[in-house]
Amino acid sequence: DALPISGYCVWGNRQMTASVDKVEIQFSDNTLARFEKEIAKYPPEQRQSAVMACLSIVQDEQGWVSPESEFFIAEYLGMPPMAVHEVTTFYNMYNQHPVGKYKLNVCTNLPCMLRNGAEALDHLKRRLGVSLGGTTPDGLFTLQQCECLGACADAPVMLVNDRTMCSFMEPERLDALIDGIEKIEGV
Repeated sequence: DALPISGYCVWGNRQMTASVDKVEIQFSDNTLARFEKEIAKYPPEQRQSAVMACLSIVQDEQGWVSPESEFFIAEYLGMPPMAVHEVTTFYNMYNQHPVGKYKLNVCTNLPCMLRNGAEALDHLKRRLGVSLGGTTPDGLFTLQQCECLGACADAPVMLVNDRTMCSFMEPERLDALIDGIEKIEGV
């Protein structure tokens, strides 16, 4: 299904509602200053080039990129809202929904799957009691699959919070990771 919004249509697994048509979100002066710092890296006629940086700033501050944030960024950078949405949905690093404090992305490409990637994913589903894309009731973990992380020789691999690569993630190592995070968090 497609839903027309301000002359643009949005498809995919995330619905945008007509209420997004009027941007009801405000960002702090600090956030806007961070936007401006990124925009200043480009010639004035290419301010749209800062879209990824602006999306990252929003996610750093809010934990995810809402449709309202996408529209705000589009207006701020002077670009079509659909163009911002395309960037948000193309890259795995942007959370399109609220996620847990620790986002666990397990690679499900062929090399990882041949070296027990599916078993690693299933183990985490059982251990955390969530389905793929789900978040634990305490809000601590979100489990996702992802595309190739470029560490095929270390398969199965996973990425924690889009920053920390974990290699050779057999069940014992997965349990040690979860136990360690729970200990740090006092669970």
